Amino acid sequence: MAAPTGSYATGSQVLYRIIALSLLGTVIGVAVSLLAIGFVECVVWLNDRLLVSPRTRIQHEENALLVASATLLVPAAGGLVVGLIFRYLVPEGRPLGPPDTILSVQTRSAPPSRRSGLLSTLAAIVSLGSGASVGQYGPMVYLGTLVGTLSNGLRLNIPNVRAIAIASGVAAAISTAFNAPIAGLVFAHEVILRHYSIQAFAPTTVASAAGYVVANVIFERPPLFLVGFEGVQYGHEFFLFAVVGVLSALLAMVYMKAILACGAVAARSPIPRALRPMIAGLVLGVVALELPDVLGIGTETLRFATIEGAFELDELALILIAKMTVTVLCLGFGFAGGVFSPALLIGILFGALLGSAMDDLTAIAHSGVVPYAICGMVAVTSPVIGAPLATILIVFELTRSYDLTIAAMVAVVLANLISYRMFGRSLFDVQLRGRGFDLSLGRGSAILAERRVTGLMHGDVPRFHPDDEIRTALRRLGDCGRSEGLVIERNGRYVGVIRAQSCLAHRPSDSVGEATDRNALEFDESTTVWQAMEALRGFLGEITPVVSTSDRRLLGAVPESTVIDAYLETVNRLRREENESV
Repeated sequence: MAAPTGSYATGSQVLYRIIALSLLGTVIGVAVSLLAIGFVECVVWLNDRLLVSPRTRIQHEENALLVASATLLVPAAGGLVVGLIFRYLVPEGRPLGPPDTILSVQTRSAPPSRRSGLLSTLAAIVSLGSGASVGQYGPMVYLGTLVGTLSNGLRLNIPNVRAIAIASGVAAAISTAFNAPIAGLVFAHEVILRHYSIQAFAPTTVASAAGYVVANVIFERPPLFLVGFEGVQYGHEFFLFAVVGVLSALLAMVYMKAILACGAVAARSPIPRALRPMIAGLVLGVVALELPDVLGIGTETLRFATIEGAFELDELALILIAKMTVTVLCLGFGFAGGVFSPALLIGILFGALLGSAMDDLTAIAHSGVVPYAICGMVAVTSPVIGAPLATILIVFELTRSYDLTIAAMVAVVLANLISYRMFGRSLFDVQLRGRGFDLSLGRGSAILAERRVTGLMHGDVPRFHPDDEIRTALRRLGDCGRSEGLVIERNGRYVGVIRAQSCLAHRPSDSVGEATDRNALEFDESTTVWQAMEALRGFLGEITPVVSTSDRRLLGAVPESTVIDAYLETVNRLRREENESV
């Protein structure tokens, strides 16, 4: 028997849950942090060995032919390996990432198999290691998901523990990646859980803190970047930060729509799926021959973008356009990786471009390129991942600057308002909507829209043939206490609904077919519970048939009360989940 939840739990049960969730968060946080560090180190090792990293390219610059050959061939070879992994080893045939995590947590469904997750992570390491222009944070988030799903084997007798464990893994991954434990905590709630219950807040906080301690205290991982900034010097610059936010929203929408469009083009192309990443890698290599900054994650380029005068105006524009183009191509054609890291780089380049343009093209007084670069970075990234609070906190935890954080807030708010209205909450949500899971309807509606009425069907509904007599139908309906039955032909083909009230208007010797309502409400195998609830508005009846769309065969029937019960069950479950205490 399950333990009571919320305020009905006894003192000993509350103490048990506090200890169990704290231990769970600690173990997940440490494990995810170690795995995330290992993931990054594998990518760095491959970058060094395959002449992708700027440092090793400089070390071998005297051998121009070797560097050029590696630049051209390594991304293509990596793309071939990745394509073969997804074509022959991963049943889903695609990289796994945050959308899969969100879907699993919100619907309480099992995520793709652990084998698929591990192979997708391996493909991400190969992609990033061979210089593909994709991100590392998406795969790290899914790595946190893999660790979190291990909680399935634990009998903790705690409600919603799997979703909490997954969120804890995600929080630890982000905390490790950015040395930002508060941002990791908020990201897990803002993007994955979509609520802030105390029960989930406690273990995700512990996991995020544990990840930070492992990465920053034990291993002393370097921060993503360091900036020197004395503060915003002019009041009118907050208007300029707002302009950066508006322009960044437009850029973010172009970036997201381009990724979706490129994926659709790749799916329609005659290029075999296994070879698509190789083609993208080859194009990337050609571009990188002239502009090596587009290779890989681009951490060095990101760091230089915050340095005054590190890039000329035309260099910033060229790198921005090239990086965005090859990223869209790599993601659309099947390389495994995330959208987070490229968005950071694209955004910081765009912000630096705007800041530098004010120096070169206008006489507007401003506080240097740094605040505009940071504003561009978070204003482009936050609409892409749907985490405005987390991105603002990343700025604060990385820079420890209130001025930069407030500037980022202004840009992020406007960027998200515009992008949300014109595109959607995030790229992840739009990708899920393409799979039929629309979170813009609200969590409850999206979950009900994922559930099919075929799972609610009853088989004990009176069935009649059109040639049966009315008296027979009335007697059978009375014997089973029903007022409605279904009329089907002998081959199982659905005809309509027969109602006792309609029968009374006919002679007892008339056939059932004469009293059948052939236009009654019906569902099919694709009808969701949410669609059923919408269809039942104003419905006067007892049952609704479920009919096959292919041959009109009767699959079963769904009582109205069963649909309402399923709706109330989902709404009440979400309410309990969102208000659950320890």
